[in-house]
Amino acid sequence: MILVTGATGRVGFRLMERLRDAHADATAMVAVEARAADLPGAAKHLVASLDDPPPAELLQDFDRVFLLSPAGEAQVELEIGFIDALLAAGHRPHVVKVACDGFADPGCEVRFMRSHREIAVHLEATGLPASYLAAAPFLENLLPAAAAIRREGLLRAPAGQGRAAFIAASDVASVAARLLTHDGLEPSSYVLTGPEALGYRDLARRISAVFARDVGYRDQRPAQAREALLASGMTAWEADGTLELFAWIREGGADTVTSDVRDVTGRDPRPAQEWLEEFRADFLGPL
Repeated sequence: MILVTGATGRVGFRLMERLRDAHADATAMVAVEARAADLPGAAKHLVASLDDPPPAELLQDFDRVFLLSPAGEAQVELEIGFIDALLAAGHRPHVVKVACDGFADPGCEVRFMRSHREIAVHLEATGLPASYLAAAPFLENLLPAAAAIRREGLLRAPAGQGRAAFIAASDVASVAARLLTHDGLEPSSYVLTGPEALGYRDLARRISAVFARDVGYRDQRPAQAREALLASGMTAWEADGTLELFAWIREGGADTVTSDVRDVTGRDPRPAQEWLEEFRADFLGPL
């Protein structure tokens, strides 16, 4: 049986769709009962959270666990606490953990990657079988900018000329579903990327082509970007981490393209144009 944490998020929700389509025996872990009503199909669920995990007698039912939590200051503490709960339950589930591309590089000092690296060190020390999905920056990170793009015809980011192999959340979900439902795949680490490395100017061109309007790219100063991130509701910790991530992109850390999505799923990852078509309403809807 499969336990899915983060089931209502952008990757977790798509994963629940994939598991439903595969007729897998999956249970979603939700913090609030009402959130389960929106899950795909008639998914089974239990009410719990990373900091208030299910009791050991319930955890023992799951032989595969999908581990995902939002990037935040408490992420390390929350995921390590949940891993310890799995260990204390007295069995050895295969843990499929979502991380960030770059987390395995000890020289990468982006705080999001450091958090995942610290969690992975702890997970490895437990001896639990584990697979890591090191995802490139998500295409979904463009969605908060959709309104400004509609209004101004500009994509703003402090990315310089850096490129990233942006990936759709649905492709990460497809890889996770494959690992969680097939016995022939040994625990391993996968770097999940889109089909090409794109700069933000390239993304602006893709947006222009898909929506038949002229969209440009403006390289922001980090201080301006930080003000905008804080105004959007990010905490200072999250905003500073996002600026570290953009610095990593500017320095070439995110431009690697791999075949891991195809190797695991048998299908190529989605190109940016296809993803943009799916989210047409977000970019063309009312201001």
